[in-house]
Amino acid sequence: MLSIRFVRGFCAVLDAAAVATIAHNISIWKRKAKSNITIRKISVSTISTLPSPEEDLEPVKPPDQVLSRLKEERDPVRLFRIFKDNACNPRLVENRFAFEDTIARLAGARRFDLVEDLLEHQKSLPQGHSEGFMIRIIMLYGKAGMPGHAIGTFHWMHVFKCERTVKSFNAVLKVLSSTRRFHQIFMLFDEVSTRFGISPDEITFNLVIKAFCEMSCLDSAYLLMMEMEKAGMGPDVFTYTTLISASYKAGRREVGNGLWNLMLLRGCLPNLATFNVRIQYLVNNRMAWHANRLLNKMTRMGIKPDELTYNLIIKGFFIIKDNEMAKRIYLSLQDGGCEPNNKINQTMVHYLSEGGELDLAFRICKESMTKNWFPSIESINKLLRLLMTSSHEESAREIMNLVRRRVPSYSVEGMKALQDIIDGGRKELKSGA
Repeated sequence: MLSIRFVRGFCAVLDAAAVATIAHNISIWKRKAKSNITIRKISVSTISTLPSPEEDLEPVKPPDQVLSRLKEERDPVRLFRIFKDNACNPRLVENRFAFEDTIARLAGARRFDLVEDLLEHQKSLPQGHSEGFMIRIIMLYGKAGMPGHAIGTFHWMHVFKCERTVKSFNAVLKVLSSTRRFHQIFMLFDEVSTRFGISPDEITFNLVIKAFCEMSCLDSAYLLMMEMEKAGMGPDVFTYTTLISASYKAGRREVGNGLWNLMLLRGCLPNLATFNVRIQYLVNNRMAWHANRLLNKMTRMGIKPDELTYNLIIKGFFIIKDNEMAKRIYLSLQDGGCEPNNKINQTMVHYLSEGGELDLAFRICKESMTKNWFPSIESINKLLRLLMTSSHEESAREIMNLVRRRVPSYSVEGMKALQDIIDGGRKELKSGA
């Protein structure tokens, strides 16, 4: 549990100017101050010339065939034209998959000019008055790898008579977080009240805290959690999970444990992600039995462990050389009707091979491959070497036959390395005979 002295210690490490800035912003949020918004136009450069209306394109099919026509089209210019010519077709605009797929394909073809033209045109239509639709545009710009345009969309929402709220602000923060533009997150966060008259909510705080953690600025993240409480918003399970994970990764074990205890003391129940973070920490510190007890606690609380949870526990027991317990958990998955996924099978094959249990490693590897779940080429390499050197040539050839059927295939270099193991083993067997 974090003591008052320990909490104060967090604040002491921060620079006085940073504390004053955040405290000033909090006071502004509480007063819900409104200010004049100065808009700064973001310059946009086009990558290439847009297609002209005079281009010789096939006529667009009737509205009921637009979706199938878009799906079939492979040329980015024709794809753009079909979408834009049907911009007011509700079947198209309201179909999230078709919209996102079109933007993704244009961005994949590096036709960012067409992405910009298409999305800017959508803003000018009646749906551009809706904040929900503008949030969609912001997120699409993010998925297209155009975060500057996402920020510009937020800045210019008022031009389209669309009200800005914390929801659209959070959408911009999510885009910046996914593109790892953390410094821009901090800049926007500092000006959100004075420039836009928006009060941050719990999601805003959690996004900024996560950005601080990604930048390894943990002291600033801890301080922001405290300021979150001063603003009348208690940290939630997402806040604690983010901070606990970052603390463990940074080697701050005492802080991570303290946050875990503080979370429980305040009645904030951990979720699956929080348990997995804690179990990961215990496994990394060779405390597999503690991790297993935490797994049992999860199930008693009604939280169903996922494949990551079981993979971590199995790996934990292998690390402390308790292979029997690892195998028991693996078998209990199958008995309980839970199908081990590729990562769990990968862990089993790797550590069983390392421990010399080749028969079981071979059987799990073979079953996994028949389901088109292939271990890493490093694990297959190790298993083949051990099989060939322990007179299991038939099993090694069987594995190699399955490897050849993999779609997509391993790299040419990887396949050659595996085949060399088989050929080398045969030569040794012949010379020994």
